[in-house]
Amino acid sequence: MKKLLYTLLMALYLIPNLTQAQELVGSVGTMWSYPVVYQYSEEVTWYFDLSGTTFAENEDVYIWIWSPSEPDAGNWENSSEFAHLNYEGNFIWSFTLTPTEYFSMSAEDIAGSAGFWFRLKDLTGSKQTEVANMPYTPIDSFFTADEMMRSYPTEATLDGGLSILFNSNLVDGFADATSVHMHSGMNTWAILQEYQSWLPEIVEKTKLKDMGDGFYKMDLIPSEYYNDIPEGFIMENITFLFVKDDWAGTSPELVIYAAEYIPPPPPEFRFFPLQISQKDFLQISRINNETGINTLIYTITAGSTEINGEFSGNMDEIKGFIDLPTLLQGIPNLTEIQVLVVDNQGNTIIDTTLPLKTLD
Repeated sequence: MKKLLYTLLMALYLIPNLTQAQELVGSVGTMWSYPVVYQYSEEVTWYFDLSGTTFAENEDVYIWIWSPSEPDAGNWENSSEFAHLNYEGNFIWSFTLTPTEYFSMSAEDIAGSAGFWFRLKDLTGSKQTEVANMPYTPIDSFFTADEMMRSYPTEATLDGGLSILFNSNLVDGFADATSVHMHSGMNTWAILQEYQSWLPEIVEKTKLKDMGDGFYKMDLIPSEYYNDIPEGFIMENITFLFVKDDWAGTSPELVIYAAEYIPPPPPEFRFFPLQISQKDFLQISRINNETGINTLIYTITAGSTEINGEFSGNMDEIKGFIDLPTLLQGIPNLTEIQVLVVDNQGNTIIDTTLPLKTLD
């Protein structure tokens, strides 16, 4: 608790550069890593969803991290190139590192720290996110769990990362293995990635990472790992077994089931109130916005008068109020207004005519 409190105080008070920041762009959204689980001495790529911020597509974004150490110390106003994130598309940025090397710390010291605390920023620090913490899943419990296999996550998705841990000490005949490979197929062997020991590229592709002491790890993304996946394919499971060397031994057949796909709720646009007059405030809102949609831009045409404006929000909701009494003041005998709303990517949300109630 003391380490966490110290880290937060450092983030909020003890770093003088933060006082020069001009704009908070919002909070970092979903964060994940590939591999899904990893040791601190392994190379890993962190992914950041910034669709809920005001960073622009393909904008240069940098990481400024101070825990477990501060590799780019003193460079808030001109971040180093090694802290530069890679833009992946669709408002996702990534950062690849080997933690022990990047932080110049041992795995033990990183494990004993307060974790990965950071902000994402532009080059000069004039734009920055809220403070964020990159989640980390330790795997130490597997080494003493007496489990043959464990997967992260427990249910696989077609396009998501999957890490599979294997304890070969629990399978007869694996004690002197020089390599371990995965022989597998999706949907009960319907789409195969066989272990073909006579093909060097397949030997390498199916090879598990040796973590020492008889423990191994396989990292994959099913949609990239398996070939010839038909359009519209729905993954139900991954069935597999582990193979010692050149088929000198095998594990029992194992299965990882697929997660149920739950599509996001559709966007919903609303006017309020539904009946308005020239003297009412008009509320415009949209919930369940698509990735990257954070601004609504409106054009109201009232007779020969055109009114333009915009308001911002996030994927959960964008909402704003239009002051019709002020904006339409002095325009007599209005019976309707034309309302056009587009999003920040140029998509038309609504183009409609709203009748105006006549006031007594």
